[in-house]
Amino acid sequence: MDKLLITPKTKVYDLLEAYPQLEDVLIDLAPEFKKLKNPVLRRTIARVTSLSQAAVVGNVPVDKIVRTLREAVGQQDGGGATDDGVQYNSVAPQWFGREHIAGFIDIGEILDRGEQPVHEVLSALKKLQSRQVLEVKVPFVPAPLIDKASGLGYTHWVETKKDNEILVFFTAGE
Repeated sequence: MDKLLITPKTKVYDLLEAYPQLEDVLIDLAPEFKKLKNPVLRRTIARVTSLSQAAVVGNVPVDKIVRTLREAVGQQDGGGATDDGVQYNSVAPQWFGREHIAGFIDIGEILDRGEQPVHEVLSALKKLQSRQVLEVKVPFVPAPLIDKASGLGYTHWVETKKDNEILVFFTAGE
């Protein structure tokens, strides 16, 4: 497991198996993570704890954890294929126009509340009419969400504003 894409759903155990050097990075983010040095805790609790859940325990925004861990291992949020093979579009498409934006969701706010944004985004996507666009603000490229939406027939465009501000635009039809 040498190329694990780091997302809020990544299990702490899987992360540390793929990238053992990230243990110290996690501990630097939140002193509560020192408990990861306990082998029993690491083999049990860490197997079922996602980074999103760990963020709540460590009182650190999950987007900060994901961004910091990704930077530490050189995972970039640029266009192309992610480490798990998901393709995403980073070039402005012909179908995009601000006048077509029918809704906006800030995933960072949802994650900071300790909630999972997938259902909210998928529900908003289902309400889109032809040519309407949903704008989603994210702190990192949400590869699993893009994969799910693409599998359901939605088209997307990823626009990187800053390192921690990325906009993903979805449409129901071109």
